[in-house]
Amino acid sequence: MPDADHSSSYTPADLAGAAVIPPVPAVSAEASRESGPAEGRSPDEADDGVLLAVHGWVRESPPWLLSAVLHFTALILLGVWLSGLSTEQPLALEARYAEELGEQLIEEELQLDAEPEFELETQAVTLETLPPVDDPLSTPALAEISPIGQLPTAKQPAKAIGVALSGREPGMRRVLLDAYGGTASTEAAVMAGLHWLARNQRSSGEWSLKGPYSHGSNVDNTEAATAMALLAFQGRGFTHRGDPAEEFTRVVQRGWKRLLQSQNDDGLFFQEGPEHHRFYTHAQCTIALCELYGMTRDDELRDPAQLAIDYLVKTQASRGGWRYSPGSGSDLSVTGWVVMALQSARMAGIEVPSITFDNVRAFLDAVAHDGGSQYAYMVREGPRLPMTAEGLLCRQYLGWRHDDPRLERGVSLLIDELPEWENGRNVYYWYYATQVCHHMEGDAWRQWNNVMRQVLPENQVKRGRERGSWNPRGDRHGNTAGRLYVTCLSIYSLEVYYRHLPIYRQGLLRGEL
Repeated sequence: MPDADHSSSYTPADLAGAAVIPPVPAVSAEASRESGPAEGRSPDEADDGVLLAVHGWVRESPPWLLSAVLHFTALILLGVWLSGLSTEQPLALEARYAEELGEQLIEEELQLDAEPEFELETQAVTLETLPPVDDPLSTPALAEISPIGQLPTAKQPAKAIGVALSGREPGMRRVLLDAYGGTASTEAAVMAGLHWLARNQRSSGEWSLKGPYSHGSNVDNTEAATAMALLAFQGRGFTHRGDPAEEFTRVVQRGWKRLLQSQNDDGLFFQEGPEHHRFYTHAQCTIALCELYGMTRDDELRDPAQLAIDYLVKTQASRGGWRYSPGSGSDLSVTGWVVMALQSARMAGIEVPSITFDNVRAFLDAVAHDGGSQYAYMVREGPRLPMTAEGLLCRQYLGWRHDDPRLERGVSLLIDELPEWENGRNVYYWYYATQVCHHMEGDAWRQWNNVMRQVLPENQVKRGRERGSWNPRGDRHGNTAGRLYVTCLSIYSLEVYYRHLPIYRQGLLRGEL
């Protein structure tokens, strides 16, 4: 409705136009009342009286009032017309997390043998012309590029990172995410996890298993915590040689400065903590160190990496594995971490005796069930699903072929136990099974990944001081290992798309190692 001073918005011409009314005879109020039908006048005469009364009112009314009436009437008519255009419909909301977030990456299987979209006049290099290599998971040695573009010889010094680690480079990372079903949600979860780790790094450069975050471990081990955190950053491609202005470069530099200080003259990284942490800690530190050397070829890292591997080689037990004390006892949980360290060394060009791998094979045979499709924690124990995942990953790296029936049977067991957050959560099992299925690719990987990539981002802490981490409560080992442990293993699983290249791709694995 117009304001009291609404007439001020009209020009004199408007007011004048509104006041032009044909003259009519004046009619009194009494005459108007007497002219109604109740007094016996005809309807036409009554209408004439009403019209005369309206004319009289219009003639005597001020111009601003007439303008207000006209505008108000127009507003009413417009509202009636608009109300006829709309119909009520129930509001339906569909809430979904993870898979609907942001730009989704292409979920197609990587076709390395597909025809390129461009044509080359000549094909300079083919698989048949490449020189053979002793280690199929390392690139052939590279030399300085010659003016005429000759291929390097195998006798020249190695300067390239291992094939299996090259997926962490920015361009290749995007290709592998597209090819193996990574999404905007998985990448966002990885980055959020890394930010949580960066916030909880101590001023000395190390991390702690106990805190300062909530729900930490009931024991501390700074070497293990620091190695696990560094593995998460390196899995995403961050190293100590990154751009100084790049995110997390300084974090990784400080972490490695601290961790290298803890290695003793024997090559051992474990310095303090429960005795059963010894080989877990040393294996994790060795994996991180060998990966970093493989990614950067920093000459200052080669000797410490070789020293760390030498310590593992000389402390292998007679059974072929490792457990809590040097040269004494073997269990698959510890041995699996050590095998990953030995494999990381071979990827980076660090020497590992072949006999060491032969001894591991013997131990795996001793804890195998169903011909090798399932595995136990120790000899003479029954199979366990987490140990089966760990044992199968070791078998993959030790040369079992993709179509090995034992491997296929074991993978089918993993697919029967897909990740589920509320019941029986075990990120240790998820970490190993994720890698096994990723290397298998095909239907096994699609089934596992479709669940894993939803469950982990969906249950990551979204707000508050612990945002970016995963709550350890409810996890099989979370109450004792703590938040950093659960968070790092979850990050590793979400980095799987590019962390290591699938080993069964053409040229990555030819026969047994």
